[in-house]
Amino acid sequence: MTATLRLAPSILSADFARLGEEVRDIDAAGADWIHIDVMDGHYVPNLTIGPGVVKALRPHSEKPFDVHLMITPVDPFIEAFAKAGADYITAHPEAGPHFHRTVQAIKSAGAKAGAALNPSTDPSAIDYVLDELDLVLVMSVNPGFGGQSFITSQLRKIEYLKTLITKRGLDTIVEVDGGVTPQTARDCERAGADVLVAGTAAFTGGRDCYADNLKALRGG
Repeated sequence: MTATLRLAPSILSADFARLGEEVRDIDAAGADWIHIDVMDGHYVPNLTIGPGVVKALRPHSEKPFDVHLMITPVDPFIEAFAKAGADYITAHPEAGPHFHRTVQAIKSAGAKAGAALNPSTDPSAIDYVLDELDLVLVMSVNPGFGGQSFITSQLRKIEYLKTLITKRGLDTIVEVDGGVTPQTARDCERAGADVLVAGTAAFTGGRDCYADNLKALRGG
């Protein structure tokens, strides 16, 4: 594992009946970020949480809150999630008619801006806003559900984006979300990923297993 590889456990796989405790436990186990999946049952086929839950969780960890908005329209909700405590807000280019405006809105709200690329979304969709992005999230499953298998074709996308970012001299983070296991984590790392989102692989087995789960994801 590279010294800079970060892990962002997704609370989508946590026990929602004790979510605050789960955030504290995964933080103590060594999480670098806390990944929060927001789904609207419209842009993706699932329904999760809103800014009120993010606000309620904020006191439970000082780690960066990495909020992935799988919702449309997205722009009307950006300010609420930023005020709730999101450090990173990531949206999909397809979720609104003017993605550059979305990026501007995220930054204006005081958060760092991310773009999420679905498995079939070409990186060209963000070519002209890449210089303004803090993060690019490569979805290695189709968004909407946890526990899916890694789509290996996305490794080429990770490699392409990392090369492009390096060529342009940018500091943009490459994050990968979907089907991340100790095995696929190594593939993502070799392809150039900076941050790995893991749900099932991070939270399986309960709190006593969290530290070992994260250690395995780091290749330890």
